[in-house]
Amino acid sequence: MERTICVWYPTWALRRPLPRRPGSSKGEFEQNEPAQAVGRDNRVVACNDAAATFGVTVGMLRRSAEAICPTVTTITQDLSDEMARFEPVVQVIETLIPRVEVDEPGTVYIPISGAVGYYGGEAALCERIEKELSPIGGDLRIGLAAGPFAAYQAVRQTTQSKPIHIVADDAAFLANLDVGSLGSDDLAATFRWLGITTLGAVAELPRDAVISRFGRVGLEAHRRARGLDRNTAPRDIPEDPTVTSHFDPPIEDFDQASFAARNLAQRLIGNLSSYGVAPHRVIVTAIAADGATRSRTWRSADPFSERSLSERVRWQLRAWIDGVSAGIRGGLVTLRLEPGDLSGSGRQMSLEENPEEFEETQRAFMEVQAIAGRDNMLVANPQGGRDPGEQMSWSRWGEKPTAPERDPEAPWPGQIPSPTPALIPPEPVPFEVTWVDGTPDQVRLRTRWVPVLSWAGPWRRVGRWWAVDGSLEGVADRYQIVTSAGAYLCEVREGRTYLLGVYD
Repeated sequence: MERTICVWYPTWALRRPLPRRPGSSKGEFEQNEPAQAVGRDNRVVACNDAAATFGVTVGMLRRSAEAICPTVTTITQDLSDEMARFEPVVQVIETLIPRVEVDEPGTVYIPISGAVGYYGGEAALCERIEKELSPIGGDLRIGLAAGPFAAYQAVRQTTQSKPIHIVADDAAFLANLDVGSLGSDDLAATFRWLGITTLGAVAELPRDAVISRFGRVGLEAHRRARGLDRNTAPRDIPEDPTVTSHFDPPIEDFDQASFAARNLAQRLIGNLSSYGVAPHRVIVTAIAADGATRSRTWRSADPFSERSLSERVRWQLRAWIDGVSAGIRGGLVTLRLEPGDLSGSGRQMSLEENPEEFEETQRAFMEVQAIAGRDNMLVANPQGGRDPGEQMSWSRWGEKPTAPERDPEAPWPGQIPSPTPALIPPEPVPFEVTWVDGTPDQVRLRTRWVPVLSWAGPWRRVGRWWAVDGSLEGVADRYQIVTSAGAYLCEVREGRTYLLGVYD
């Protein structure tokens, strides 16, 4: 395998202004104050040294990190913004070695077979990369080994005092790593239960036995443990599966470019899926109206899907269009996607899944979004909260859901029992209910009164119970009321009744 360098910024997600500190004139937190970034699964993806001293680690749940470090500042990871800020790093590396594969913002892989001799050896090349990237600042780490997996494991062994790690004997290096480095918690737990704790022990297992017990996941783990990276499965596919779109007039708006990127990604994956393959690597090329050509290679451990590929193309276009280096002068006239490292893994459809209907649905959603606008087609995602209106967060369709503001797994005392209302008005609506001895008797629906068939409650909502003056601001009682015309969630406060939601 070709020797590979992994350039990694472990705290890249934190390289942006943090939320304003109360009472601070600087508007940003100092570097010596604990800070962490969390991804959409509410797990920590980056933390600074101040947070690490409290025991915060990457992969930890957000609520666990905030429990051991209550003063930590938490920001939500924004991969699109991170890529726009990471583009200058990639450009600097490309001045040294033109072949750069971006794994995610903050991590790139560089095959170095042609560059080693030119720069005078592997150590000299790593030092040159470190020197060229030093003006950008940040916690830079460099690892070198055979293949992306070994290179990434090498860079994870680095420290701030020793930011470069070159692995000479890849087999010996991988053999001593814990099985947790395979990236699958479930697989690592199973190996440990079997008494297998290192990659060396995994590599000694019979290949057929691993495949029989663990399937494709086990085979991939066995290959990595032996120091073998992913292989391409040859298929009878078109010699040039590249897809290209031309635009006249040129596209200058990022939203239009995003829509074009989504359509092009759909074409590429759709064409390849008919042959049962998907790419692990895609070269994105953009040609500007002034003739300038920009190109970037993206890679993924799993085969690209339409959604994951369109996301990365949009991130790249944003980096070129809205980034610090204006690389699309005069507008975008050509966009091209060139796939590579084609694989048949991960393309199996479920038994009842209809791919044609799925594609038609996706196309319909794209057309609606193009007409209504990106901000007018939203997807609801559950999150924690006591009130029904708090239990959903919203994100644009086609983009990664935003991380929930409140933990959906946490207990919420005072939460209204399920089910959740299907319709929730933006503001509580006055609701006429007649009460007999504290029991709801009738509900007015427009011009007629309907009897209450059944009801549940009340659930007491209390606010500001901690106030010094003993006041209970926001005290209210909530009821679920069922009539022949429908079911409703209402709230009684200060002698008046308000509608909070309508059940389906």
